[in-house]
Amino acid sequence: MPDAAPALLARVLRGGRTESVHRGSVAVVDEDGRMLGSCGQPGGAIYLRSAAKPFQVMPLLASGGERAFRLGNDEIALMCASHGGEPRHVRVARRILARGGFGIGDLACGAHLPMHEPSARALLAAGEKPTALHNNCSGKHAGLLLTCRLLGLPPRGYWEPWHPLQAEILARVSEFTGVPSAEIGLAVDGCSLPVYFLPLSALALSYARLLSRGWPGESGAAARAVRAMTGSPGMVAGKDRFTTDFLAAGSGRWIGKEGAEGVYAVGLKGRRKDEKAIGIAFKVEDGSSRSRDAVCLAILERLGRLGAGPRSRLSRWRDPVIRNVRGEEVGEVRAEVSLTADG
Repeated sequence: MPDAAPALLARVLRGGRTESVHRGSVAVVDEDGRMLGSCGQPGGAIYLRSAAKPFQVMPLLASGGERAFRLGNDEIALMCASHGGEPRHVRVARRILARGGFGIGDLACGAHLPMHEPSARALLAAGEKPTALHNNCSGKHAGLLLTCRLLGLPPRGYWEPWHPLQAEILARVSEFTGVPSAEIGLAVDGCSLPVYFLPLSALALSYARLLSRGWPGESGAAARAVRAMTGSPGMVAGKDRFTTDFLAAGSGRWIGKEGAEGVYAVGLKGRRKDEKAIGIAFKVEDGSSRSRDAVCLAILERLGRLGAGPRSRLSRWRDPVIRNVRGEEVGEVRAEVSLTADG
């Protein structure tokens, strides 16, 4: 039976009336691959974008990179990050490069202004230009350079799909998503690295396996990436970012990671030792991020996994308001997620 059309995920209201809507698809899967809930097109293929970052750091962690390069939570979390380019992010990215004897010129991600607007304004006010260190993917790229150093691979071309490091990463993506490497589509991401095209439900499965207690895959590297993300949430995103607040509010019970074009993935630990971990993946069809955070929290509420404490801490993201130029509240974004119970 074919998937339905993209489902309504959120309404944008102004003056109490619907001004626009955001549609998309959701997949909720346990670590064994059993579909627990869905809407829209859970089997439709998407590009993972930055939701793939926890898997891109795994060759480094699995090969002893944490000890070899004296890496802590901040460094590993930045390797999994879409960071804001704040001064603290730039410092850690520079430190990662130095641990492997690399410099800014070795990064292939390109330069852009910090996504954190105060940091961007400060940079411009000082008469400075952004470097590749300010790129939201600089931590990931710095980590890949360390992996080349550790494994004895040539750093040149590390971002190209033919490079041996990219084969190692693709194997991890295949392992966690359950999709054979040959069936994973490839394109070029915004930071020049390969980006993976596979079913939304496979992304959900991969995040369930990241949080699994008993899945027999490469669990050591997965657990270390998760500990870094939950232990240093400010490095994964930054100030005034949903993912940072979401990770902090979870207190280790979950992880979350955004991807461009309206993609988000969540992994939830089982609440008991015998309970399976759950993965959630969704994509807002129009590619915008305006409703993404509220939709994420609405899904957790539908699943009964957003307790009173996190619900209160994340209220600014759960019920986002729309303000005019004078700062007056003139509307709201209201998530309206309806999941079909599939399991």
